[in-house]
Amino acid sequence: MGQTLHVTEGIGLVQSRGGEVVVMRPGDTVHTPPGEWHWHGAAPEHFMTHLSLWEGPGDDVPETLGGEHVTDEEYPGTQV
Repeated sequence: MGQTLHVTEGIGLVQSRGGEVVVMRPGDTVHTPPGEWHWHGAAPEHFMTHLSLWEGPGDDVPETLGGEHVTDEEYPGTQV
């Protein structure tokens, strides 16, 4: 279960709360386990197209939860 991201175009970033920022490029697949808070999006000055897959955990458990907006401090101006 959890969420799987597969980048098809562009350059993206993903980060679990308290973890390192991971750069994603076309062909990369990243999995986040269920219940792990994370954010993902295009890298600064880039675009990203991706597939996002959720594995349904069951009737009473949401597949994913939308989080709050990522702050400028959380969204690094990293050159990739």
